[in-house]
Amino acid sequence: MLSGDDDLPFAVFNPHGRGDVLLVCEHASAAIPGVFADLGLQRHALSSHIAWDPGALELSMQLAKMLDASLCYQRYSRLLYDCNRPPESPSAIPEKSEVYDIPGNRHLSARERDQRIETFYRPFEQGLSGLLEARGKLGRQTVLVTVHSFTPVFFGRAREVEVGILHDVDRRLADAMLGQVESLEGRFVTRRNEPYGPKDGVTHTLVEHGVKNGLLNVMIEVRNDLLRSQEEINAMAAYLGGLICIGPTQDWAWPRKTNQTGRRP
Repeated sequence: MLSGDDDLPFAVFNPHGRGDVLLVCEHASAAIPGVFADLGLQRHALSSHIAWDPGALELSMQLAKMLDASLCYQRYSRLLYDCNRPPESPSAIPEKSEVYDIPGNRHLSARERDQRIETFYRPFEQGLSGLLEARGKLGRQTVLVTVHSFTPVFFGRAREVEVGILHDVDRRLADAMLGQVESLEGRFVTRRNEPYGPKDGVTHTLVEHGVKNGLLNVMIEVRNDLLRSQEEINAMAAYLGGLICIGPTQDWAWPRKTNQTGRRP
């Protein structure tokens, strides 16, 4: 489904980073290869938040520089395949996103869905798994942090929250980060599991690559109107970097009562 002129779906920034944090940006790009004919969408839809997370890649790269972290990201639009969804999820290849119908995703055959999965999801999944495996073989600790942005207005409703700290069953890192919010000057409106949470099906990467491996993990959501300039991105990266760098004194024992099968860190 990709031509010789197309980039590979999975990319790594700062691959030799020495920090403990491994950043992930699943919705980094709005790019759609020519063979898909823009999925039948108009330009304004293709540049909107339904196609990608505006500012998320730039924020992730700034965090990677600050934390000397490696960053893995997807080079194609989540409308082709949302790499933060498992293959069995209907929203992995959405037929509608917010108010937009997506003609190029309608009436796909099983074979066409499988092609999307193999072309976009599998390289991303295997690439991220390979990074984690390589770090494990070197005896390196890994803290998994996924970075996203969200629209200020959704279905006509304005969102007050500016930064969301999201988690699934493993809330260790989220708790530590949220515990620091009140003490930071110039803080943003920061809340737990907003504007999305596990019930919305957004924690696939956290569970698949973090929880199941017993890794500290958290998902960060930033309102995209706070990421429109480099100055804003730098300010947000400084804020989030401070929350992530919580120091070595925390008790990171894996909760004893859990239905997950991942090993304890």
